[in-house]
Amino acid sequence: MNYRVNTQLFPGLILAVVVAISAKLAALLVPQIGGATLAILLGIVLGNTYFNQASYQQGTKFAESRLLEYSVVLLGFTVTFQTISEMGVRGFIFIVLMMSIVITSAMLIGKKLGFSQAMGMMMAGGNAVCGSSAIGAIAPAINADDEEKGQIITLVNLLGTVMMLTLPFLGLAMYGEDLLAKSALLGGTLQSVGQVVAGASLLDEEVVKYAMLFKITRIILLTVVVILFKKMAKNNPQSTPNKGLPIPWYVLGFLLICIFNSFTTLPQWLSQTAQFISGWFETTALAAIGLRLDFRKFVKEGPRFLYYGLSIGAVQTVAAVLLIWLLQI
Repeated sequence: MNYRVNTQLFPGLILAVVVAISAKLAALLVPQIGGATLAILLGIVLGNTYFNQASYQQGTKFAESRLLEYSVVLLGFTVTFQTISEMGVRGFIFIVLMMSIVITSAMLIGKKLGFSQAMGMMMAGGNAVCGSSAIGAIAPAINADDEEKGQIITLVNLLGTVMMLTLPFLGLAMYGEDLLAKSALLGGTLQSVGQVVAGASLLDEEVVKYAMLFKITRIILLTVVVILFKKMAKNNPQSTPNKGLPIPWYVLGFLLICIFNSFTTLPQWLSQTAQFISGWFETTALAAIGLRLDFRKFVKEGPRFLYYGLSIGAVQTVAAVLLIWLLQI
């Protein structure tokens, strides 16, 4: 059997890996920002200056799409359904209401600002669920444009960075020593797993642990969100039918591994290795997205994007504070 390797992938793929490594190293100096956000920012700078040649396009496209998909699958090794019980029924209700509010608001505000339905869905999923990983799962299911996906991922990561650096201090000021309330605020709002860990780390390790329980619950509901958005996109007469599995293979893979992980005790080294590889895949994919993003087009849409991001961030923060009060978390 003859296997052919597409050598045209190498330049862009290697470049994305180098940018990811550089971002991870830089994150050691500024851990508050994190390697994922630094990867996309560094990618944007390099991709719009020194590395904008066509020879990198195939490799960066592969890293952007495939590596995000593999990252979603590997998340299943770090998630179990049993973790939901540790935060209680009110905590689960809090997450469901938060996600519903964020998804609805992102769709309505996006439509009001003139963004496409696909961009509204990606913005909704990225903020309601788990940042880049959620967008990576949603985009193919709704046939989203690659350029729009890159723009929304960039916006979600920038918004997440701002919230990551501000919400811990808001939580401390409002809730003091109330561990569960602070954890709900961070775990129920921050976009990516890395941002939850980094933001909660600004307080203490116990907040990290419980904030991750809220975050994991959002991740578990990723499959539901993907199915919902795929159905909405299918009902849109302007969308192109996406034939095949009811949900993308990598979301199905995530769910199956999550179920298996919930009913079987897997070796700790396996989940740690999966988490490590998943993190590297995501960071490399984000670097590729930054490298492929035409910043001139993004800046051209600047005021709209800025208003969109700030609006969703405000909705998330206000909704979280109100729900924590109403549900007495």
